[in-house]
Amino acid sequence: MQSNTLKIGLFGIGLDAYWQQFDGLKERLEGYLTTVNNKLSAIHPEIINLGLIDTAEKAFEAGSRFRKEDVDLIFLYVTTYALSSTVLPVVQRAKVPVIILNLSPEASIDYERFNQMTDCTKMTGEWLAFCSACPVPEIANVFNRTGIKFHQITGMLNDDPECWDEVTEWVQAAKVAHTMAYNRLGCMGHYYSGMLDIYTDLTQQYATFGGHIELIEVDELASLRKEVSHEEIAVRINEFDQLFDVQEDCTIEELERAAKTSVALDKLVARYNLGSIAYYYKGEGNFDNEDTISSIILGNSMLTARGIPVAGEYEIKNAQAMKIMDTFGAGGSFTEYYAMDFAADVVLMGHDGPGHITIAEGKTKVRPLKVFHGKVGRGLSVEMSVKTGPVTLLSVVEQAGGKLILLVAEGESVPGPILQIGNTNSRYKFSLGARKFVNDWNSYGPAHHCAVGVGHIASKISKLGQLLNINVVQVC
Repeated sequence: MQSNTLKIGLFGIGLDAYWQQFDGLKERLEGYLTTVNNKLSAIHPEIINLGLIDTAEKAFEAGSRFRKEDVDLIFLYVTTYALSSTVLPVVQRAKVPVIILNLSPEASIDYERFNQMTDCTKMTGEWLAFCSACPVPEIANVFNRTGIKFHQITGMLNDDPECWDEVTEWVQAAKVAHTMAYNRLGCMGHYYSGMLDIYTDLTQQYATFGGHIELIEVDELASLRKEVSHEEIAVRINEFDQLFDVQEDCTIEELERAAKTSVALDKLVARYNLGSIAYYYKGEGNFDNEDTISSIILGNSMLTARGIPVAGEYEIKNAQAMKIMDTFGAGGSFTEYYAMDFAADVVLMGHDGPGHITIAEGKTKVRPLKVFHGKVGRGLSVEMSVKTGPVTLLSVVEQAGGKLILLVAEGESVPGPILQIGNTNSRYKFSLGARKFVNDWNSYGPAHHCAVGVGHIASKISKLGQLLNINVVQVC
């Protein structure tokens, strides 16, 4: 998990030649920059504000300072006309994504008051206070020609919620990118044999998201499980009763098995400081390992609810997708196609194994299963539907050649009958209709798993993709 906090760099730009010519202009622009700083600080407290940069010399110093401060993202506030030579060194030295804030201090110039001014110099100074749009083409030209990616927000300093909502989304996306850069993903066990779509290049995961991947033996979890005390088991069973709707046919023996594994999982997470997990293990021929893996679902669901998403079937790509969704605050539950309902024009989606219980419609049920379909063992499983309302699907897709993209769809979780088989299961409706959604989604070659979260957050995921230099495809 992250070892430090997200840091945001901020600087304004101006032209030093103006300050002698136009009395009070510099102080006025610095006041605007203070407003930007305060608004950003309300979104995220760690702001490194280097003030108004108005010479090339200050620009080089600012770039070095941003590097020393290890900022993750820079907001460049364009206050008035400024030379691109006062901008480029800052961004070149810092080497992090940059957002250009082209913000007018007000909705418009007061033309009547302006044109009644009798001092031409004061008139020019007043105009320059509204001149933020002027140098943006120059800055964009230089950034393009020097290979610097940039993003723009054009709007007003005040009374512009659309503008500041966009700023907020960029900050949220930067937080997710930062979290992924420091996330420790535990991979326990091995792939489900023959499930070729989920296999992935771990080095490419590092290259795209950063972080660390810890390869863990199931034996280690089984060993930790032997150290769990009766008192810890009793406490965990009490937590089960509080978090889940435990059905009456769940035996105390199965609850104790699940509680023991859940406590051991917490110890494993603490040992490796894990922020997410992908796991699968057959367990045949080894009683301890089989007993561990067949009692893992409740503990994994609790971890997922705590912001440590757990993906079954060793789906590393989907563990990444789930972590992204959860860090955005949307949840991120493991899911796949279950069936299509052409009568209602919905797609049924769910999965066996852990679910994100904090985004469930009502309390998640715990049911005993006599068999885990396609897997070894039997035990307790969770049954839930995602809250009705807007949802977003996310898949980390590995393309031919190994490059990753983010595949996104927005839809609705709708009420209706589900399969009451002890699995996560929901009904999703898409603006494209069920047929076209399935065809369009599949056309990009995702693995059959994806992450589902609440709310429509495609615009945030798009910004994350731009920060990480990953293509984002939205099908609806």
